[in-house]
Amino acid sequence: MPDTPDRPWLTIIGIGEDGAEGLSETARNALEQASFVTGAARHLALLPPLKAAHSPWPVPFDEGLPALLARRGEPSVMLASGDPFWFGAGSSVTRHLNPAEWIAHPTPSTFSLAAARLGWPLQSVECLGLHAAPLTHLRPHLAPGARLLILLRDGPAVASLASYLSDNGFAPSTLHIMEALGGTRQRIRTLTASDPIPDDIAHPVAVGLVVAGEGRTLPRASGIADDWFDHDGQITKRPARALTLSALAPRPNETLWDIGAGSGSIAIEWLLSHPSTQALAFEADPARAARARANAARLGVDRLTVIEGRVPDILSGRVRPEAIFIGGGLSEALLETLCALPGGPTRLVANAVTLESEALLAQWHARKGGDLLRIELAEATPLGTRRGWRASYPLVQWSVTL
Repeated sequence: MPDTPDRPWLTIIGIGEDGAEGLSETARNALEQASFVTGAARHLALLPPLKAAHSPWPVPFDEGLPALLARRGEPSVMLASGDPFWFGAGSSVTRHLNPAEWIAHPTPSTFSLAAARLGWPLQSVECLGLHAAPLTHLRPHLAPGARLLILLRDGPAVASLASYLSDNGFAPSTLHIMEALGGTRQRIRTLTASDPIPDDIAHPVAVGLVVAGEGRTLPRASGIADDWFDHDGQITKRPARALTLSALAPRPNETLWDIGAGSGSIAIEWLLSHPSTQALAFEADPARAARARANAARLGVDRLTVIEGRVPDILSGRVRPEAIFIGGGLSEALLETLCALPGGPTRLVANAVTLESEALLAQWHARKGGDLLRIELAEATPLGTRRGWRASYPLVQWSVTL
């Protein structure tokens, strides 16, 4: 990186549909003094004629970065929507700069404008930017009475949103379709997900969603029902999964390794615990690996990285994360490998159902300490004209901090 200028050369200006009228005097001065201005063609069109050289930001977004960074040291302006650092382009640029190189002037975000139009308390509303993200990101938030503000790409995306809600049992949900908020083209229409969606919805568009219907709500507690996951029987069942996640103790900003992931249920519930968590799933069977990816996508978590291969070889050269779960592939070699890997304190949880794997965990518990738990579960099932208890295989769980 070239020497950092001693004063900001880049001004990032958030602009609304009201154009220059909505900008602060400081932001207007920056435009006046700039030698170069860039932004989406829509944003440039909101301004009066510019004295500076100007060029629309290209698509895809990353193609515009080299040209902007090549102007380092020249007074330049980048235009972005509303608040550039809330589902905006601001951080995509500033991560390439030192703090002294840029200054930002945000205006009210679309979320703020939408909440103000609808009279919704913004602190109680889920705000989602789904310009390029799949609608499945909505899945964890779909609960009757929930209110969401959603930024969408265009009119057809609103129709897709309505179809997604209807397909998942939330057809009575209310959609406040808000176009070009804050400008002369502003329009707000209200309908339900089951109504015909207008074909003249203009960009930029946001939807205020009030969820209603009889669709399934994804629980927030650990140990969701097994039928949320597609699986071939290789799944940590709900009660054992709840105990396993309790032992793994997910925390914000942490990463989990799910070894022998099967359906991916442990990793997916880890990811559902907080939006900042990450997970890597290691699975030797390609069909199960594909199933884990599909389960994660359907339940709205795109932070699961599935790695196909056999442990412990596939772990070579890696750094231990904050938590590791072993649901399959348990062996002496795997445990030795995990202990030898570099990394900070790691919460390790391993489940075993065979006598051989139980004995292995008992040996390691004697060596490393931690907690050794035997879990025996039985469920009531028909027994002739009556009912009886059907026991599952006992599960032995070892948890320890490495």
